[in-house]
Amino acid sequence: MENKKTPKRWKNRLHEIIYEADTPMGKWFDILLFVLIIVSVILVMLESVKEIDIQYHKLLLTFEWIVTIFFTIEYIVRIISIKKPFKYIFSFYGIIDFVSTIPLYLSYIFAGSQVLLAVRAFRLLRIFRILKLVQFLGEASSLKKALKASRARIAVFIYAVLILSVIMGTIMYLIEDDTAGFTSIPRSIYWAIVTLTTVGYGDIAPQTSLGQLIATIVMILGYGIIAVPTGIVTAEFSKQGKAENNKLHLNTQACPSCSLEGHRDDASHCFNCGSEL
Repeated sequence: MENKKTPKRWKNRLHEIIYEADTPMGKWFDILLFVLIIVSVILVMLESVKEIDIQYHKLLLTFEWIVTIFFTIEYIVRIISIKKPFKYIFSFYGIIDFVSTIPLYLSYIFAGSQVLLAVRAFRLLRIFRILKLVQFLGEASSLKKALKASRARIAVFIYAVLILSVIMGTIMYLIEDDTAGFTSIPRSIYWAIVTLTTVGYGDIAPQTSLGQLIATIVMILGYGIIAVPTGIVTAEFSKQGKAENNKLHLNTQACPSCSLEGHRDDASHCFNCGSEL
């Protein structure tokens, strides 16, 4: 009986370290994973700089292999430490983990595929688990709900901005000539949108006094317009925040069977599949 229980304990221990951030070992593992992700992305960036790549190519490649081997082992361990591996393999993070691991191997078959290693940046989303900021996950959920609740008003706002951009762009096309860059109505609308959003690339600029006056009005409107969607979302976000305060606290514990997180602190079974936590 002991021999049968030992592998199970071993898998449970691996699952606790890799999938949960509530334990000391799990927290340290996630911190190490986070650091290696950052290092890997920096290595890809440095390798894209020709001067650095020419001088330190072998060193960069060595470090990249070390990181890739670690991620390969991590990916395999994640699969064997869960009861239903396909749940992880075809999950969002499972696909990201796989895609971010294979490029260096593929680079020996298809030249240049190592650039795909930058996909590892997506894995930085795990920073929420690393820092155990469940409250921030809750805030992110509230923000999502706030955006969804205010989508109708935001859509009307964007529609109004587009109409204003079309009107201002058309007026500028009539006032300014081709030498100022207003060669067509679509290009003039482009200028209106850039100016209204206070980006101001400077590739097109009015030359006449009337055009500059209108441009000034558009820029001032731009500052006022920025505050509108912010106010809409903030109001909804405040409502969501009040609703969230009445909810129970959820932890980062992952179910060993289905890998879902967000269980109550006093839960002993998974709310999704019923497996013991």
